[in-house]
Amino acid sequence: MAAKPRPTAADIARLAGVGVATVDRVLNGRAPVRKETVDRVREAAEHLGYHALPLIRRRATARIANVRLGFVLQKQADPFYQNVAAVLRREFSCRPEVNGKVEIVFVDDISAKSLGEKISEVGIRTDAVACVAIEHPLVVQAVDELNLRGKPVFTLLSGISARGITGYIGLDSRKVGRTGAFIIAKMARAEGKIATLVGSHRYRGQELSEIGFRSYFRDIGEEARLLETIVNLDDPEVAREVTTSLLDRHVDLAAIYDAGGGRDGIIQAIRSHGSGLRPVVVCNDLTGATRSALIDGIITCVLCLPVEAFARAVIDEMVASIIGVRPVAPNRTLPFDVIFAENLPS
Repeated sequence: MAAKPRPTAADIARLAGVGVATVDRVLNGRAPVRKETVDRVREAAEHLGYHALPLIRRRATARIANVRLGFVLQKQADPFYQNVAAVLRREFSCRPEVNGKVEIVFVDDISAKSLGEKISEVGIRTDAVACVAIEHPLVVQAVDELNLRGKPVFTLLSGISARGITGYIGLDSRKVGRTGAFIIAKMARAEGKIATLVGSHRYRGQELSEIGFRSYFRDIGEEARLLETIVNLDDPEVAREVTTSLLDRHVDLAAIYDAGGGRDGIIQAIRSHGSGLRPVVVCNDLTGATRSALIDGIITCVLCLPVEAFARAVIDEMVASIIGVRPVAPNRTLPFDVIFAENLPS
C-alpha cells in the first residue's frame, strides 16, 4: 500500500485560504503577517499533520520580524519634534512583541508638495506611516493613494480630511484652546487686548484650538477683546517680529495665546522689549526655552502633549494596524498637561 503523500505548503495554503507565499512568510518570518492569518496557517498545519508544525507554532508566538514604522515629522531644529522622535524610537525599542526598525523623516519645507511627497516616499518603504500633516488636496491625495496600496496611515497632533486615514492620535485641540482661554480669562487683567497666534490655518489642530479659544470668550461675552488672529508660520523669527509689533502697537496688551509653534520667538520678544510689558502668555510644549521662561515669568502656562503616553499610543495603534491583534482606534485623544512654574516636572 502506497504511503500517504506528505502535506506540502501548497496544501496548507489551500486549506487556510491563503497564498503559498503567505505560508512561506509564516515559516520563515520574512515579513509581517496578521495574527489571524498566522492562526489560520497554524490550524491548517495541525489538521494536515504538517512536518514543520513545531516551527509554525513557534512563529505564531515569536517576535514579529521586520515591522517597519515610518514617521514624517516637521521642523528638525525644533526641540519639541526632536524629543518626540527620540521618545518614539525608545518606545519601539522597548517593545518585546515587535522587532524591526523605525524610520523618521523631518520636513522643514512645510509646503503641501514637499509634505505629500515625503508621506508617499516613507509610506511606500514602510509597513505603516504616521505624519504631522496640513490640510491640503496634495497631502490628502498622498494619504489616499497609500491607503489604496493597503498601507495604514495615521495623522499625529493634527487631523486631515482624507478618507484613507486609519486613525488620529493626539490631543482634543478644541479643548486645548478653551483651556488656554479659561486660564487667560482668570489670570490676565480684566481690560486690554488679547492676541491669538497660529502657525497656519492649514493645520486642523491649530484651527480647532483657535476656534475653541475664541468660543470661550464669546461664551463669556468678551470676544471684543480679541485681536485678529496672526499667522507666524511656526517660525521663531516671524513669531519674534509679530510679538514685538504687538507690544509696540498695543500698550494695553493683556495676553497672548499661541496655538502653534514659534514660542521661542515670543519669549525673545518679551524679554528684550523696552516697555517691560509682561502679558499673560499661554503656549504649547515644554522645552528648555519654555521651562526657563516659566521660571522667569515670561510665560504663564504651557499646555503640553504627554510625550511618553503619546509615543506608547502611536506604537500601539501602528503595530495593531499591521498585525491585526485588535481593531485600530480611529480617534485616540490623550489628556494634556497644564504646566505652571509652580508644578514644573523635575
